[in-house]
Amino acid sequence: MPPFQGGTLAGWLGPLAVAVFGGLLRFIDLGRPKAVVFDETYYVKDAYSLLAEGVERTMLGDAKNPIADRRLLAGNLDIFKQCPQPDDCASFVAHPPLGKWMIAAGEWMFGMNPFGWRFAAAVAGTLTILILARVARRMTRSTLLGCLAGLLLALDGLHLVLSRTAILDIFLAFWVLAGFACLVADRDDMRARLAGRYDAALLRGPRLGLRPWRLAAGVCLGAACAVKWSGVFFLLAFALLSLVWDAGARRALGAREAYRGTLAYDGPGAAGAFALVPALTYVASWSGWFATSRGWGRNWDQATSSGNPLFFAFDSVRSWLDYHVQVLGFHSGLETPHPYMSEPWSWPLLLRPVAFFYEGEKSGCGAADCAQAVIGVGTPALWYGSAVALVALVAWYAATRDWRAGAVLLTYAAGWLPWFYYAVADNRTMYLFYMAPVLPFMVLAVVLVAGLVIGRRDAPPARRAVGAAVVGAFALIVLVNFWWLQPVLSAETISYAQYWARMLLSSWVSTSTSSPT
Repeated sequence: MPPFQGGTLAGWLGPLAVAVFGGLLRFIDLGRPKAVVFDETYYVKDAYSLLAEGVERTMLGDAKNPIADRRLLAGNLDIFKQCPQPDDCASFVAHPPLGKWMIAAGEWMFGMNPFGWRFAAAVAGTLTILILARVARRMTRSTLLGCLAGLLLALDGLHLVLSRTAILDIFLAFWVLAGFACLVADRDDMRARLAGRYDAALLRGPRLGLRPWRLAAGVCLGAACAVKWSGVFFLLAFALLSLVWDAGARRALGAREAYRGTLAYDGPGAAGAFALVPALTYVASWSGWFATSRGWGRNWDQATSSGNPLFFAFDSVRSWLDYHVQVLGFHSGLETPHPYMSEPWSWPLLLRPVAFFYEGEKSGCGAADCAQAVIGVGTPALWYGSAVALVALVAWYAATRDWRAGAVLLTYAAGWLPWFYYAVADNRTMYLFYMAPVLPFMVLAVVLVAGLVIGRRDAPPARRAVGAAVVGAFALIVLVNFWWLQPVLSAETISYAQYWARMLLSSWVSTSTSSPT
């Protein structure tokens, strides 16, 4: 395999073009629908509270009477509940702050309106397309396959919806993929540095010193955990993956004690990159809570009572850890039924997508009855194709131990299998969009198999032509499938008949005969 040339012009222009295409899909009419969509009701207001107060505060109204939501849509920012004591209005929130800070950045730049609070999600979704195109190119050494990866992700319905909605999952997907991309770059850099320092007399191979790409991966994975705790599944998987890659590189170099060399020379750096750096990143995301007195469970008066800085630090950490214990209890007991909840085994089959928004009895579509909807559903052709590709990767990895197949399979398992435990042990309320961070790796599975279908560069031209035709036909099917679904992914006003036709052909099954509400 020829060395990767990451700086070629085509290697950047192609992925950038695909990212621009995906960005247009995500940014055009981003403010539609003009509504607080699904769980935006939590994160939009929490993000604004972080801007105004540094911590999440209690808002006016509740789920049955969303006063704050109505005021926001009317342009009224008087949404905070007034309490006799400021500390009484502290809001208990179940997720760390970073994702909400990212949403807040868009609100700060463009205001408290649907475009403003969805802006950061659209940016994260667009950047995810670019990162995937580049990392797929690095893994396959093919600009064409890299662009295919970016294009397929751009055409996924669930990714589009999450990129146009101010909830946390697109930010989790962004940071997980960014961490993986950094690890792949570290793998290439590490192998090149090992080869440059080869010494047959060294049983364990040479020391490599500072590895900035792995440290960057630690920052990204810490940020993933600071968006949602489920980022820790990927943190553990990538730590293992990095060490396995290190050992494999030392063994390929000819080191007779490759595993000891990995533990002795690479292990301490890995501990810093995958434990210390993520921990510091995670704690930093809570800066607003530490710096103010109004956060949930902050106990500011107690922490400052002695006037001793050491006691202040100790008591603040104690209160912070106690808050985390409460959040853990909340997640462990989250069993509230929801019309769109689903079990993890059903997610790859798209059996229960999520209705983010629905409004019927509208006009303006040229028919008697019109509807406007946002349905969180993946593009079926891509999802079912990825299921086949993942099975193929299992066989490929069993036969060849190819590192790329192994990396994709491990990451898919890390993002999907842990939810089976919560389904069985806790009967937890879960949704299809929990697959968001796995989506790029589903696409990577398809692209890796597409590379096998097309064949090596030295394969007969007829063989490659047939393979390219098969891959091109699949991409075209995904494009048509996405085009068909697009009106119910981005809240276009369409006839009621068109709406239901798309529901039936997206594998969406309603629990009743009525429209989603």
